Amino acid sequence: MRILHTLFSRGFAGTERATAEMCNACVGEHGVALALRSDHRGAGGASIRDHLDPRVRVFELNRWFPGIGLRRVLREFSPEVIHTHLRRSTRLVARLKPCCPTVATLHMWVNGPQFLQMDGLIVIAEWQKRDLDNYRGRVFDINESLIPVPRISAERRVALRAICGAGPDDFLIGGVGRLAQSKGFDILIRAFRAAVLPKAKLAIVGAGNERKRLEALARGTDIRLLGFREDAKEFFQAFDLFVSPSRSEPLGRVIFEALDAGTPVVATRTQGASEILARYPGKLLPVEDVAALTSALRELDATRPTRIRPDLSSYHLAHVVRETSAAYRELIDANPR
Repeated sequence: MRILHTLFSRGFAGTERATAEMCNACVGEHGVALALRSDHRGAGGASIRDHLDPRVRVFELNRWFPGIGLRRVLREFSPEVIHTHLRRSTRLVARLKPCCPTVATLHMWVNGPQFLQMDGLIVIAEWQKRDLDNYRGRVFDINESLIPVPRISAERRVALRAICGAGPDDFLIGGVGRLAQSKGFDILIRAFRAAVLPKAKLAIVGAGNERKRLEALARGTDIRLLGFREDAKEFFQAFDLFVSPSRSEPLGRVIFEALDAGTPVVATRTQGASEILARYPGKLLPVEDVAALTSALRELDATRPTRIRPDLSSYHLAHVVRETSAAYRELIDANPR
């Protein structure tokens, strides 16, 4: 198959990682291309381009006139199926009405009519189906992809904890994600400060436009903001507790990565976290409740929860790629060029 992915976001967070993983996993067997906006690098210079297999063909489109560029891509690459990600690229593809079938992954929710104009939709969470009552295309239930991270050595774990400012006896609390208001890291910092845990440290991995505000909140404490890191996935194994304090989280890819690392999880009761932690161990708290999170941190610091080993095989990338490829083939067979 000739598969064109479109993604017009900036930086490198969960959606970009999932898209890169899918492109890389398919390129050995299929022709794969990715259309991006020209200013795809985000805070700190992070970009999906740095995580792509060299065999993935990349088209950078002018940010002001992406439609012209995408028409050129359609002529030049001649895709058999177009897979869109997030609202901006899905809207553009819907406007162009390409002659090949189209499918969008709902990384969030149906936040625009363009999603309902796709021939197929991939839902990664059950709650997303609530917005699809009037949808006439095909709906595919396909899990978010996860690449299991190999176990790190004891020496590497010590080194990562040192980067976080934690020694072997400290209780290391971690957060990973974009430093954006929706991710709620300000709530985590306030709760950590209020908890006053003498042997605890807090480290947050990620970049974003909230960094200066979070630095001001964290000043004078045992809190480190580590910025964007290529080895972010390894930090989950260094944490004693992972906290997802989001105000909104459609799925929560980082929660799966924490579970894969065996790290106990605390998360706010967002859409995705509620669905994940109904199936896997973890503690759910109300959204934006600093007092509840403060109490949970004190409790878990006192009990020091043990590491976990859940079965996440249904989320492994190889399984997700097989199901996604089958969805492509079904759409192509039902909507010939």
